[in-house]
Amino acid sequence: MKPLTEEQALSRAAALCSGAEKCEKQIRDKLSSWGVSPAEADRIVCRLKEEKFIDNARYSRAFCNDRLRYNHWGRIKLRQALRMQGLSEEDIEEGIGSIDEKEYLSVLNDVINGKVRSLRQGTAYERRAKVLRNAYAHGFEPSLIMELLPEEDD
Repeated sequence: MKPLTEEQALSRAAALCSGAEKCEKQIRDKLSSWGVSPAEADRIVCRLKEEKFIDNARYSRAFCNDRLRYNHWGRIKLRQALRMQGLSEEDIEEGIGSIDEKEYLSVLNDVINGKVRSLRQGTAYERRAKVLRNAYAHGFEPSLIMELLPEEDD
């Protein structure tokens, strides 16, 4: 496969960013897979940032809101996923801060109630532990889980 010129790579990367929100790390990985040198990748990423194709804070906000709505991820899991994307703490906090608190609590409530409805067997203690683990695995804070967790009697 013939390596891409810098202009071809820039054009492809811009098209990629136009189709969906991307962060800098994702574009650098893609450029690397296309055989673009690190120096060229730096220039391309810089140009994409100047032209507002890449904005890590915007990516962080979109990522947090999408993962909350569609994957039911809590703040802990969101923060970890954004760190793995190589975003700065400032961009991560911007994304986490953009989450609507009412929607966040509503999603947590849906996660808890969905798990409660799915459990049929076991003692109240076992069912409660399963609900706790499930909500925690989704990345929600233990203190919020405990507040919203319904009391069960056996």
